[in-house]
Amino acid sequence: MGLTPVADDQLATVVTALEMVQRPRPRPLPASPFRLVHWPAPDSERYRILFRRVGGPWLWYSRLAMDEERLRAVLDDTGIEVYAAVDRAGIEIGMVELDFRTEGNCGLAYFGLIPELAGKGHGNWMMGHTLALAWRKEVRRVWVHTCTLDHPAALGFYRRHGFTPYKRTQETFPDPRLLGLLPLETAPQIPVLGPVRR
Repeated sequence: MGLTPVADDQLATVVTALEMVQRPRPRPLPASPFRLVHWPAPDSERYRILFRRVGGPWLWYSRLAMDEERLRAVLDDTGIEVYAAVDRAGIEIGMVELDFRTEGNCGLAYFGLIPELAGKGHGNWMMGHTLALAWRKEVRRVWVHTCTLDHPAALGFYRRHGFTPYKRTQETFPDPRLLGLLPLETAPQIPVLGPVRR
């Protein structure tokens, strides 16, 4: 067993790819005070704000690193569907992003709730609705990726909802906090080692 050094300004994670190749049996959805609202071609800044709120603790950054043109190419694509989970007051508390750009497939590109709601059962409600949206007539496979930087319960959560792991990969990428994409105090469970580039 060997250890592979990682540069101070980089992060490394193990990514687990999971898939579901059979439509799950219909079952009653858990009750919830929240609802999913479709955001067709959402405003870029509104999207980024929710992306940071939901994904910041897990160092989601890919959409934050995109310039406006690249982000709009994703958000304006008819094969991408963005949904915001909102509370009774209409405040966004979670997000789902589905990717239908590959024929016969639906990628669960992003799925999460704000940290204050983690572990309270709301994810089961949101996943029930997400799978209903993902499994359309032409879809034969739904996939999702999670990694060792995500919430510790994420892998088990996806497996409980019917996803099967099929591949692991290693990913190394620049620490988004050092790039100024997320505040330095974000994700304190993962130490910042390198110099800040502002």
